Amino acid sequence: MDIIVAILPLIIGWILDLLFGDPPALPHPIVWFGKMIGWCEHKFNSGNHRKLKGGLTAIALISIVFLLTWLLIKSISGSVWVNVVVQSILIFYCLAGTTLIKEVRMVFEAVDKSLENGRRQVGRIVGRDTASLSTDEIRTAALETLAENLSDGVVAPLFWYAILGLPGMVAYKMINTLDSMIAYKNDRFCQFGYLAAKIDDVANYIPARLTALLMIIVSGRFSLLSFIKKYGREHASPNSGYPEAALAGILDCRFGGTHDYFGVSVYKPYIGDSYRDFNYSDVLKAIAVNREVEASMILIACGIRLLFLL
Repeated sequence: MDIIVAILPLIIGWILDLLFGDPPALPHPIVWFGKMIGWCEHKFNSGNHRKLKGGLTAIALISIVFLLTWLLIKSISGSVWVNVVVQSILIFYCLAGTTLIKEVRMVFEAVDKSLENGRRQVGRIVGRDTASLSTDEIRTAALETLAENLSDGVVAPLFWYAILGLPGMVAYKMINTLDSMIAYKNDRFCQFGYLAAKIDDVANYIPARLTALLMIIVSGRFSLLSFIKKYGREHASPNSGYPEAALAGILDCRFGGTHDYFGVSVYKPYIGDSYRDFNYSDVLKAIAVNREVEASMILIACGIRLLFLL
């Protein structure tokens, strides 16, 4: 029965994500995380010692969700099938592979209809300003996001599930949500979100590199390892460049360049050296790589969880 609890929820949760993606009509824990973070930011991000208050906020929220999840699993440990159902649902909520793929595909479809449709659609998944993006910049932004979020939305949650079980997975989602909400280098957040950004960097260090490695393995392009080594560090983030470099190598393209964030132009070094226009076949190829990496990571996570039972 321990084997059932160790791997069945993971498989069921992944299948649910494949079938449904994020359910828009149901309450989502990540939305609750966002409300908690927003309340704390409004309450504490002012006055003196903002870096300290932001750091304590991040540590407290991560610790709270880890502890609450651990207590939940502990409270239902006496019933195997209740345990399986509850864990499956929470794993489903923690995975974001299918929704991201749908959104990226919709960007390519929207920009084929009109530039404004493309800008509006890509604005749903990127943080940069989209009002002046060209057709190819829209497609590039979508593919960059697909690569980066393969790590953040799939591989990293599964990695932390493999290492720390469901509490680790849920705590990672809080880390990632903190990073997406308060880890900006502007006047409002540079101090308050400082530690949240650093925690996110640490939490994603191994998953980002593992994502790039799995992308190379499933594509069979082992010669790209040197390409990833060269370009993976050419990114403002210590982690995001690795999966982006892997996809740039697989697609033989170039990512990066200057983008606007909140009205400020930010230069990002180029990842890759082959500039070309994208078409719909590129997104289909990238999606296929994503799906194969997901399946590979599920197998790895199941294997690690089973090893803990030995």
